[in-house]
Amino acid sequence: MDAGLLILRLVVGLLIAGHGVQKVSFRLGGKGLAGGTEEFRGDGFRGGRLTALTAGASQIGSGLFLAAGLLTPLAAMAAMGVMTVAGTVKWSKGLWVQNDGYEYPLVLVVASASLALAGPGRWSADHALAVTRWPVWISVAVIVLGPASGLLTRVVLHRTAPAREGTQQPPSAR
Repeated sequence: MDAGLLILRLVVGLLIAGHGVQKVSFRLGGKGLAGGTEEFRGDGFRGGRLTALTAGASQIGSGLFLAAGLLTPLAAMAAMGVMTVAGTVKWSKGLWVQNDGYEYPLVLVVASASLALAGPGRWSADHALAVTRWPVWISVAVIVLGPASGLLTRVVLHRTAPAREGTQQPPSAR
């Protein structure tokens, strides 16, 4: 079981961290911070560079902590949050990834939740620090709070489409 948890942590954690690296640099096929900023703007988010930098840092940090098995429930919560946001961007395209759907972010959210519940295993930083088991209530709380924070982020940072020139805005939007 410990070998399986190690493999799961390494693959999921490093993939999430890799997404973050792409958001803020030219490494791993990224388009630099300017490209990450444009990606968020194109997806309808406000905040520009700060949004891209925060998302990238969250992905890098949560991914590396998951891979190491360090503060596993908190790392899983952050990973679930950022990947929930990614899923909301792809929601309108349906489930399947070949249609640019939310399948992949969903798999990463579920894998992170599974790690929060199962724990990181013996071959982890948590175990080396003598944290052999996190209380179940912490795992359950992070499984709720992670996606909830992602949905809240989406609501707070997503801007409504500006009215096109020549169209009438409803009175509530003026």
